[in-house]
Amino acid sequence: MSNIYDLPLFYRLGKRHVNGTFKAFYGEYIVLGNENIPENGPILYAPNHLNALMDALAILSISSEKHATSFLSRADMFKKKPVAKFLNFAKMMPAFRIRDGIENLGKNAESFEKCVELLELNNALCIMPEGNQELERKLRPLVKGIFRIAFMAQQKIGNDKSVKIVPVGIELSDFIKFGKKIIINIGKPIDVLDYIDSYNQNPAIAINEIRNQLKISLESLTLNIATDSHYTGFEVATRVLNTAKLKDLGLEDNTVNRFYARQEIARQLIEIEKTSPDLATEIDEKCIKFESKIKQTKLRISNLEQEKPKISSLILKSLILIILSPLFIIGFALNIIPFQSPIYIRKLLKVKFEGFFSTLHYGISLLTFPIFYFIQAVILTSVFSLSLWMFILIYPFQLFMGKIAFKWYCKFKEFLANIKLLNLNKDDLIDLKTLQKDIISLIIK
Repeated sequence: MSNIYDLPLFYRLGKRHVNGTFKAFYGEYIVLGNENIPENGPILYAPNHLNALMDALAILSISSEKHATSFLSRADMFKKKPVAKFLNFAKMMPAFRIRDGIENLGKNAESFEKCVELLELNNALCIMPEGNQELERKLRPLVKGIFRIAFMAQQKIGNDKSVKIVPVGIELSDFIKFGKKIIINIGKPIDVLDYIDSYNQNPAIAINEIRNQLKISLESLTLNIATDSHYTGFEVATRVLNTAKLKDLGLEDNTVNRFYARQEIARQLIEIEKTSPDLATEIDEKCIKFESKIKQTKLRISNLEQEKPKISSLILKSLILIILSPLFIIGFALNIIPFQSPIYIRKLLKVKFEGFFSTLHYGISLLTFPIFYFIQAVILTSVFSLSLWMFILIYPFQLFMGKIAFKWYCKFKEFLANIKLLNLNKDDLIDLKTLQKDIISLIIK
């Protein structure tokens, strides 16, 4: 019987394919702190958990080809044998929780033993230390399982080498849509060996110490809007103030710096909540009001930060879109079925939790795109009596045209937003900009 940390050829080829398609799923795939991943030795990845399987794939995408990376996952995913067999091939092991039945908690021993064994053999393991998934951009309490496994492995390994817990912050610009942005922010590893003496004397104290260290690290790597009372308004505030905070910090306008600016806004808001509760409530209420108003106008916050577009500029953009529209039509025609089928299947399955949407869309697309591209390539080569070489060219051409069509569509949406801004009632625009300035003035002095 093969071990979960083995690397058969089929798995290695599959991993490369998954990593490539995962990166292609996002319009911007950004990795920060890659130098913090240890080159060798046992590694325990500890990411925040926002978006189901996509978080695990984010870790897989940064893991080394030299060793296996395995995952602890919810036990209820393993109920059906065919699914369990596939998950085991994908190097996932079940972790049982109280909700899975107290009688099943004892089954964790087998998974934990496998975890210790693979770490002992210098492989990598990923455990989501929050224990569950939520869509709110804040760090939840860390469960003890990851630390118990880390100390169990360190005790078995001894003092020759240290298990490294690598904190990873995952930030997504959108939890559902294709073509958005992902930032994988890797922190400095925590040496479990530094805590082993304390653990041998008093396990509870040592676990609390290392848990607190991981908590501090993850807070610095994520967008942590750590409030229960004002979360909705504060989350809006991190977007409303983003550009103003960039200027306040003297940072260049790019995706990474926008993330840093939002982190700083969140920290500032939490401090305001502690020191000035009334001001925090005022900010919360104004931000919720602003979000409601901007949704009514169907504008984006970025539209308020630009001058009203000139008619001549819009005419030029419309002409460019019209000229390039045949490329969009071709790309759209070749990709509409594989693009839309994951959404249709998800609705057919009646999946309600938004945090699972992109996982389902991505997983289904791994099948739909190759199948439909193959079928369409066969049809095109048959109808037009093309050679085998043309078939080989048509297959990737469909994906290329899909990307062109998607870029055209994004530019078209920008064009429509500019039209809306041009036609927006002057009083509504003034009200929105005034409210935005009021919010900014309450936070950035």
